[in-house]
Amino acid sequence: MWLNKDNNILLKEKNEFTSFKKAFNSDSDTNILRWMIVFSVTMLIFLLLPWTQNIQAPGLITTRSPEQRPQELNSIIAGRIEKWYVKEGDLVKKGDTILKITEVKEDYLDPKLLERTEQQIEAKEGTVDFYREKVGAIQNQLQATYEARELNMEILRNKIKQATLNVQSDSMAFEAAKTEFKIAQDQYKRQDELYKQGLKSLTELEQRKQQLQNSDAKRTIAENKFINAKNELLNSRIDFNQTDREYSEKIAKAESDKFATLSEVTTGEGDVAKLKNQFSNYAIRNAFYYVLAPQDGQITKTISAGIGEVVKEGEMMVKIVPKQFQYAVEMYVQPMDLPLISIGQKVRFQFDGWPAIVFSGWPNTSYGTYGGKVVAIDNSISDNGKFRILVAEDNQDKKWPLALKAGGGAKGMALLQDVTIIYELWRNMNGFPPDFYTAKASKKVEKKDEK
Repeated sequence: MWLNKDNNILLKEKNEFTSFKKAFNSDSDTNILRWMIVFSVTMLIFLLLPWTQNIQAPGLITTRSPEQRPQELNSIIAGRIEKWYVKEGDLVKKGDTILKITEVKEDYLDPKLLERTEQQIEAKEGTVDFYREKVGAIQNQLQATYEARELNMEILRNKIKQATLNVQSDSMAFEAAKTEFKIAQDQYKRQDELYKQGLKSLTELEQRKQQLQNSDAKRTIAENKFINAKNELLNSRIDFNQTDREYSEKIAKAESDKFATLSEVTTGEGDVAKLKNQFSNYAIRNAFYYVLAPQDGQITKTISAGIGEVVKEGEMMVKIVPKQFQYAVEMYVQPMDLPLISIGQKVRFQFDGWPAIVFSGWPNTSYGTYGGKVVAIDNSISDNGKFRILVAEDNQDKKWPLALKAGGGAKGMALLQDVTIIYELWRNMNGFPPDFYTAKASKKVEKKDEK
């Protein structure tokens, strides 16, 4: 009883407080249910709002064109730095002189190297001209030798023909003399038999004997003449062969001299070409003494410094950054996210140094972000275990800041499929991957291919 009495007293005292009356007033209508319904409806509407799935990855500002990236200027030849014409931070134009180097190799130390090489070329060309003239003289000599040979050979041919006719004539005379001797011999024998029979006188016998001796003498003379004619024919043929051989030797020697001279001409022409090549190399090498800016840009870093420092071939001396270039961002994505990326896909960027308020699922409401499009995807994995994608500026979106610099950081969000928030929460709770996304540009290409 005492407890009930105390409780009643306490309740009476508490009812005097306004907050207690509002919290535990069971007599009037409460607003809790109304607020719960409003909250539930609000949450349901919120969960049904659209949400853009995305893949987030860091990136670096670069450019698509290789000639617009930071470039290293290397020394093409070994040399000693003589003078600098620029300093770090200077803006240069294409063709401006950056520094001058001088030779350190003993083969190129002669200050009149080009002039002396040119003199060697002229001397060698003169030697080649002399050899060409010698070839012409030998050719004329050969022509004269051929003509003389033909003339002498024709004379010897006529001589052989004449000797042949003499042989034939003497042969006929010899045959006639032999016939005459035989007739005279037969007549002498008959005369001798008649003399022995007493029918002929001794005088007639002696006359026949004398005729026999004359015929024998004529036969001997004709035989000797015939032998001499044959010897003359043989000698003519020997002279013909000897003359032919002598002229052949002269012609062969002249031909040998001609080809030897032509060989000297060819060797000289080769030496001239070699000297001209050497002269061109020297002239081009002289142009390497001055290192020129390959394009407009800014000198950002000098590796080789000071005066008199020796640089090696191919050694980096200075770095130049192009003044203007087309921006792009290279990003690296996980291999599991690579199938969700396609050419032409939209990407939102937050650049380092530009304040932004980012809602990853609502890119249109984000402040300070810039749009881009995927233009290239590497087919091979990079050294960091991720795949590299290249994103260029989206011309349909607002322009990227002009103050961007190559190498600056950027945070990219590759935009995927549009889904509801409740679906995105359900997907994340179950660990499902984002929905596959195909860019509109790629769809148009596929339709054209189907046509």
